[in-house]
Amino acid sequence: MPLLSIDQLSIAFGAELLLDGASFQIDAGERVCLIGRNGTGKTTLLRLLAGEIQPDGGEIRRQPGLRVATLAQELPAETAATVFDIVAGGLEGLGALLAEYHQAAHQLGHAATPEGMQRMERLQHELEARDGWRWQQRVETVLTRLQLPADASLTELSGGWRRRALLGRALVGEPDLLLLDEPTNHLDLETIQWLEEELLAFRGGLLFVTHDRALLRRLATRLLELDRGVLTSWPGDYAVFLEKKQALLEVEARHNAKFDKKLAQEEAWIRQGIKARRTRDEGRVRALLALREERRQRRERVGKASFELEQAETSGKLVIEAKKIAYAWRDEPLVRDFSVRIQRGDRIGLIGPNGCGKSTLLGLLLGRLEPKAGQVRWGTKLEIAYFDQLREQLDPEQTVLDSVAGGRENLEINGQSRHVIGYLGDFLFSPQRARSPVKSLSGGERNRLLLARLFSQPANLLVMDEPTNDLDLETLELLEELLLEFTGTLLLVSHDRAFLDNVVTSCLVFEGEGRIREYVGGYSDWLRQRPAPEPVGVAPPKPASKPAPKSAARPAQSTASGKLSYNERRELERLPARIEELEQRQQNGQARTADPAFYQQEAATVARQLAELRALDAELEAAYARWEALAGRE
Repeated sequence: MPLLSIDQLSIAFGAELLLDGASFQIDAGERVCLIGRNGTGKTTLLRLLAGEIQPDGGEIRRQPGLRVATLAQELPAETAATVFDIVAGGLEGLGALLAEYHQAAHQLGHAATPEGMQRMERLQHELEARDGWRWQQRVETVLTRLQLPADASLTELSGGWRRRALLGRALVGEPDLLLLDEPTNHLDLETIQWLEEELLAFRGGLLFVTHDRALLRRLATRLLELDRGVLTSWPGDYAVFLEKKQALLEVEARHNAKFDKKLAQEEAWIRQGIKARRTRDEGRVRALLALREERRQRRERVGKASFELEQAETSGKLVIEAKKIAYAWRDEPLVRDFSVRIQRGDRIGLIGPNGCGKSTLLGLLLGRLEPKAGQVRWGTKLEIAYFDQLREQLDPEQTVLDSVAGGRENLEINGQSRHVIGYLGDFLFSPQRARSPVKSLSGGERNRLLLARLFSQPANLLVMDEPTNDLDLETLELLEELLLEFTGTLLLVSHDRAFLDNVVTSCLVFEGEGRIREYVGGYSDWLRQRPAPEPVGVAPPKPASKPAPKSAARPAQSTASGKLSYNERRELERLPARIEELEQRQQNGQARTADPAFYQQEAATVARQLAELRALDAELEAAYARWEALAGRE
């Protein structure tokens, strides 16, 4: 029996039909990714499945006793509740008791009173009777893995940390069905990787919306596309979907062209007048009326966004040079003894956990912050455009038009005058939407608006802080193409692994305690180049009981000088075959975990096989690092 199924579901907002007779089902063990353009109704569908709103027509059938947990795209409102209260609230019927116990223990730690001791004793008995200790441990585990401050009030946290708290609330209850709307927004790479492992080990059903293509490719066992009110299920991975979808759109375009040609011929015929009232002619008129109605009901696919960047005059060859700069915040080093030389045409990604200092480094490089030590030098003819992840550059009370044009009717884009309505149309804003206030826009629309504003300014240095949040996959790929064609310099902060791989030429990685190191290539290249992690649970080798003979030290000495020993040369020759074998085993393991039946096994079996796959990943990374080290010395 499926966990949940919908049959002929329909819902409309105003004149726009978001779901038009949609049907599908989701089974235990399935991980379904819901895709579609911004504004097509993905969030509405998730809210329908969660029971938050009711459809206009159709039926939703849920398995009896089904437990559903959701992660909404919107941030939670400010509240005095603590993070522990929010996360524990994901445990229906037990969350309030755990929150009360946590609060009582916190108060007892500050001031022990007889009343407090009695309250603690009562709560402990209740928790023991309801198997509460296991769930308390689950809450603590989620808080630790998401690095959430348990006793902090939600009002003290930024938007990103509030989203983490909501994510913890969704995960803590181990529900039968998880509904996640953009779960990776505002999460750093380490947390995203942890989330991937959690969701891979999740044995229930999962329906999620994401723009993160790496997450999509790793998790999804099936794609569900929402396009013009129609739900279509696509088996296979994202690459197969793109190929089949393009073929389907081409067939649809040919069919529409043939239909429109026939309609035009019939319209020309009727304008000539009906020469005789014959039954044959009356039937042709009725057929024409039917053609007109069919054409009226056709829902055209919204055109693609079309970005164009206003290129400024070419900058000097040197863009930014930093020498041994340092910066600390409250005695905590964020940047330590860092030097870099950025030249025209470089596309540099910044990688590191939230709060490590990526925005601080951007401020130092752009001259917005003064380093505590060292110096920064800038090149000539720099025109900087800055994309702010918090969208503070947007006034919520302004209209979309005024946010971009500031009262002007025309914009100058690469030497050509463009009417602002036409320019905003390239970013998928209709004339009516262009006159709406910014506060009425969705998250994806605000990102597109900020891109429209950014690209209307002449620039040869683009600084983009999390530009991919809330963008649909199609717009994301278009933004990639634009940045690859950009001839200036790019500084990019992003937690989107595929975006980094496709766009940047090198990465500045924050490695802790203010240390920043540069790696050539994108995210995947950094994974291969970084020092191999030490194997977990392996004891360090014991020193030999006898000192090694002096003759044994000679090969090591010659090896350090750069010359490979005989054994190392043989190892280098064998490593490609070894790497190929490990890659094949890795692909086989990932294929097994992608099968919904994999998670219907015993929990211990699933955990063991996932641990083996993680160990295989580490072994493959170590083999890559060893091959690079030996090949470099050769």
